[in-house]
Amino acid sequence: MRTVFAAQLPATNTFFTAIQARLASSVELIKQETDIMAVNKDTETKILRYHFVEKWRVGTIATQLGIHHSVVDRVLAQAGQPKVERAKRPSIIDPYLPFIHETLNTYPTLTAARLYDMVKQRGYPGGPSFFRQCISQLRPRKQPEAYLRLRTLPGEVAQVDWGHFGYMHIGKAKRPLMAFVMVLSWSRQIFLRFYLNQQMDNFLRGHVAAFNAWQGLPKILLYDNLKSAVLERQGDAIRFHPTLLSLSAHYRFEPRPVAVARGNEKGRVERAIRYIRDNFFPGRERLTLEELNAEADAWCQGVSADRRCPEDNSLTVRDAFTKEQPDLLPLPNNPFETNEKQTVIARKTPYIRFDQNDYSIPHHYVQKSLQVVADLHQVRVLDAGVVIAEHQRSFGKGEQIEQEDHINALWLSKTNAKQHRGQDRLSHASDYAQTFLKLSAKRGHILKTTVNTLNQLLDDYGREALDNALKEALHQQSVYTGAVQQILERQRDESQRPPPIAVALPDKVKHLSVKLAKLTDYDDLNHQAGNEDDQ
Repeated sequence: MRTVFAAQLPATNTFFTAIQARLASSVELIKQETDIMAVNKDTETKILRYHFVEKWRVGTIATQLGIHHSVVDRVLAQAGQPKVERAKRPSIIDPYLPFIHETLNTYPTLTAARLYDMVKQRGYPGGPSFFRQCISQLRPRKQPEAYLRLRTLPGEVAQVDWGHFGYMHIGKAKRPLMAFVMVLSWSRQIFLRFYLNQQMDNFLRGHVAAFNAWQGLPKILLYDNLKSAVLERQGDAIRFHPTLLSLSAHYRFEPRPVAVARGNEKGRVERAIRYIRDNFFPGRERLTLEELNAEADAWCQGVSADRRCPEDNSLTVRDAFTKEQPDLLPLPNNPFETNEKQTVIARKTPYIRFDQNDYSIPHHYVQKSLQVVADLHQVRVLDAGVVIAEHQRSFGKGEQIEQEDHINALWLSKTNAKQHRGQDRLSHASDYAQTFLKLSAKRGHILKTTVNTLNQLLDDYGREALDNALKEALHQQSVYTGAVQQILERQRDESQRPPPIAVALPDKVKHLSVKLAKLTDYDDLNHQAGNEDDQ
C-alpha cells in the first residue's frame, strides 16, 4: 500500500500544481478587470503623457504600466482620441457566416440550437456555447417602431378597459375583483367602478353608470379586442357582440376596437389603470365592494380630478372636464336595461339555482321553467312575467336563501315532513343543533322526541337563548334535552325573567312567522286623536 501511494504522489503534485496555476491565472484576470473599472489619477496621467508626448503605442503603454490594453483605450477615448481598431483574428465560424446569414434572413425566428445542428452537419467543428454567442450578435434585429401622439377633440373619444385587482372572499366564494375603467381622451376624466366579474351584464352596468356620472357620453368608444365587444375579427372585418350593438344604438355612440396588439392606441386607459393601482387601490384591499365603490366615486371626483390635464397643463382634469362636458352626447330619456336574465328549472325541492346559490320559491312551481331577473341587490323569480319570489342577492357560494313562508307552505302540505322541518328549523336557529342531534342519536335517544322537545324550547325561550344553551350543553358533554332545559331555566333565573307562558298552538300556526308591528304607528294615531279633541 505504501509503494502504491508513493508511486501516485508525483501525479498528485502535478495536479495541485495545475490547480495553483489556474488560480493564479484567475487572480490575474480579476486584477485586470479591477484595473479596467478603476484607474488612479497618476496612471491616467502617465497614459496620456506616454501616448501624446512619447508617441508610444497602446500595447507598449499597457505592457510598461502592467494594465490591460482596454484601460488605455478607455483613457484615450475620454481624452478625445479615437479608439484604435485592431486586426480581427480569424474565427472557426467565418466559413459558415454566408450560410448563417442567408438562413436567418429567411427564417429570423429559427432557434440557435436548430441552426447549430445544421452547421454541424456541414462540418462546423466548434462547440454550442461559442456558436450561440455568435448567433445572438448575428440575428437580425427588428426595427423599433415609432408612434405618433394621438390627439382628439373634446367630447369625441373615450377609452374602455377592465383591470384585474385580485380576488374578494365572500363567505365560501372567491370572486375576481374587476375594475371597469372609462377615460375621456381629451380631459382625462376617469370613471371607476368595481364588479365581481367582467361578464357582459357588468360590462353594460359600467357603461350606464359612467354615462350617468358624466351626464353625457362621447361619440366614439375605443375597446380592446375583448369578447364583450368583439366576437370575431378577420382583418378589417369585425363582428361586434350584438348586446354591445344594442347598447350603442340606444345611446348613439360608435364602438371601435383598436388594432390587434396595438396597446398604444388605448394608452390613456392603460395609464389610468396603472394610476389606479398606484394611487387609489393600495390600503383599500380589505374594504367591502360597496365601500370600495363609494371611495372610488369620491376619488374620481377628488384626487383624480385635481391632477393636471396632459392636453393642457394650465388646466386641471376637473376644469378640462367642465369644458368638455357640453360637447358630450345627451343621455336618452330611459336608461338601458342591465338586469341579468336567466332561465332556470326548479327541480324536486322548492329552490332555484342562480349564481352558485339557492333561492326559495313557492312549492307548487317545482318542475317548471322559470325566469330569474337580477340586479346587484335583488333577485326576482318570475313565472310567465309574474313575480313569484323576491330575495336579497347573495354573492357567496352554496348559500340557501329562503323565505320562511315558502318552506312553511310546503311543510303544511306534507304530513310526514314535520320531523324534517323541525330539524331544519333547529339548524337555522342554532349552528350547534345538528351536532347535538347527531350525538343524541348515537347515545340512543329517540330523535323525534329530541327534535320536538328542542322545538318547544325554541318557541318558549327564543333562538339566542337556545343557541347558548346548546353550546353549553355540548361543552359539558350533557347531550340530552333535560340538560338543555336546565341551562335555559338557570339563564332565565339569572336574568330575572318570568317563566314562559305555555300556550298550545296548532302546528299550522306555530311555524308561521309574524312581523312585529311598529308601536310608533299607534302613538301617531293617539297624537292625531288628541289634536282633534283639542280642536
